[in-house]
Amino acid sequence: MSEKALATGSTCPPLKGNTLRLYSMRFCPYAERTRLVLAHYNIPHDVVNINLKQKPEWFLEKNPLGLVPVLEQGDNIIYESAICDEYLDEVYGKQSLLTSEPFERARQKILGERFNKVISPFYSLLRQSGDLNEAVNSLHKALDVFEELLTGKFFGGNTVGLVDYHMWPWFERFPLLSGLSGADILPANRFPKLNAWVAHMKALPAVKTAEISTELHGKFIEKHLKNEIPDYDIGMA
Repeated sequence: MSEKALATGSTCPPLKGNTLRLYSMRFCPYAERTRLVLAHYNIPHDVVNINLKQKPEWFLEKNPLGLVPVLEQGDNIIYESAICDEYLDEVYGKQSLLTSEPFERARQKILGERFNKVISPFYSLLRQSGDLNEAVNSLHKALDVFEELLTGKFFGGNTVGLVDYHMWPWFERFPLLSGLSGADILPANRFPKLNAWVAHMKALPAVKTAEISTELHGKFIEKHLKNEIPDYDIGMA
């Protein structure tokens, strides 16, 4: 399956029997969430990458929102990262990433919702828009919550959970953010537990499989910052 991003005027590659397919974009953190879950469970699948600036017409028939990730298998199509990932966890993992214990399951979902307070200042810094010092302060205050709430090796305890994978794509991009803003995004003296969590996450096979280097992230976002069409295939042969 070609992993180069398909754009307007392209033809959708035919499905291969009942093989699970992921429609993705290599640099999208939301799609990375689903790639992490697929890698965690070692789920056989193929990948079709999408040019999100020049979307194929056929892709909008699969997801009218025009966003990734999208899962397709046979006649079934699912989109939105949280929905895709819970589906994969239930079907392939018997809810081992998102515990079946009701209270703990609810607590982890609340953590995921609270992480939106991290995402907003993250993008202010990424776009270099507004008061950057204020954005850094807002990001640090949002991260203070997670520093306090992290009581184990991972946010779900001693084993990785869905909430960890849902947060990770933004932490993967923190070195890029530090380079762009000149700020220490995750200072060790303020966030010792989160820095330890980052080290644990980096050691996971799924994270190693899904990882894209800071250098490639930087080259991709550079086009965005110049209001140019990004190179979705950068770094590919």
